[in-house]
Amino acid sequence: MLAVRLHGPRDLRVERVPKPDPPGPGQVLLRVTAVGVCGSDLHTYQDARIGDTVVETPLILGHEFAGVVEAVGPESYDGNFQPLRPGTRVAVDPAQPCGRCEMCEQGHPNLCHRLHFCGTYPDPGSLSEYMVMPAHSCFPIPDAMDDASAALLEPLGIAIHAVDLAKVRVADSAVILGAGPIGLYILQVARLAGADPVYVVDQFPWRLALAARYGGVPINFKEVDPVAAIREATAGRGVDIAIEAAWADHSIQWAAEMARLGGRLVLVGIPGPDKLEMKHSTARRKGLTIRLSRRMKHVYPRAIKLWASGVVDLTGIVSHRFSLERTPEAYALNEQYADNVVKIVIDIAQST
Repeated sequence: MLAVRLHGPRDLRVERVPKPDPPGPGQVLLRVTAVGVCGSDLHTYQDARIGDTVVETPLILGHEFAGVVEAVGPESYDGNFQPLRPGTRVAVDPAQPCGRCEMCEQGHPNLCHRLHFCGTYPDPGSLSEYMVMPAHSCFPIPDAMDDASAALLEPLGIAIHAVDLAKVRVADSAVILGAGPIGLYILQVARLAGADPVYVVDQFPWRLALAARYGGVPINFKEVDPVAAIREATAGRGVDIAIEAAWADHSIQWAAEMARLGGRLVLVGIPGPDKLEMKHSTARRKGLTIRLSRRMKHVYPRAIKLWASGVVDLTGIVSHRFSLERTPEAYALNEQYADNVVKIVIDIAQST
């Protein structure tokens, strides 16, 4: 089968690799249909590592994906505890927690210290024609849902978890730093949860235009001082909630300065240098509650319900689609922020 493997920094290769073995008990063989390119994938692509996890041998990337069940092993039940059958179209949670550790038993599988994750070394990702996954990671999707939307339920889940951590209340004011895919999904979910107004900070006009389309108040930090803009808009008070979804230079400090006294700060972005920088005095004197977001938990049924009810737009941010064979081109374009890129989807079902 065809797969895309990372051999080193920025060294993506489309290669022939063996098709996975037949699924065992509790497993399914999936024919992958669509894969989203995530910002964390770009970190791995650029450095052949993410945080302290180093890619030591060729690795298939990708973790936002959907597929069709090709074969099932014995005792294969989906994420809703229903039997899975061949031909079922599914969205797939890329996280594989152990289910037995302290965090798993307390209902926090995203914090499992034995967790395996698609596309994070050494676990292969979804940029391939086929892959084997635990059946319980699979969630059947509505017939009307397209493959790209199904793949993008994963970043929507990240957004839902971030908004959960922020404890949004009706009429809370908020700012989102970063109008990339995660930031734009957080914007939609935060507004559904009752946040108003929601300011969105970025530097790219085309991304800020999308933020405005989804009801956000855009702030271009290349044109104005974003901290001063928030202070002016809130009569000096600051916002109730600041959510960092970019981890660009100064964004953490900006978020802390934008939050009100006693405000909430949620950190979602993953920094390239793997360190967090913020003035301690800013956070201390304001008494900020700071929470770091670790993936997500128990959100796929909620994400599917939001899509089915028509209250979120998943594919409206998709700016580019590529075949599996053109994945290296897709990653290079995304890294360069070229051609008004926002979100890229790899259409494996349409590949030759």
